[in-house]
Amino acid sequence: MAIDPGAAEMMRDDLSALDGISEKKMFGGLGFMRGGHMLTGVMSTGALLYRVGKPREAVALALPGVAVMAMADRVMGGFVMLTGEAQADDDSRARLLALALENVSELPPKE
Repeated sequence: MAIDPGAAEMMRDDLSALDGISEKKMFGGLGFMRGGHMLTGVMSTGALLYRVGKPREAVALALPGVAVMAMADRVMGGFVMLTGEAQADDDSRARLLALALENVSELPPKE
């Protein structure tokens, strides 16, 4: 399944003001990295993916349209997806990105 170009462009726009962002094909989708750590992504289903970390997962899941991320029926702790019409909400995307940035800032540097 191809990556939804509209979802990928939306994520690129949301990340455009940040430095150190790179793209990497992964999980059948597209991952956006910062400092070598996965920050966000676009899944092949068109869902937007955010790596918020387990301590912030409940806060993220309280937002409309946010669900746990699962691959092959396995829940991926600390990752959430924004799906459907909720993706059009700039505030929700900004809040999820802020949670993901906070999470990545707490991770050890990669060499």
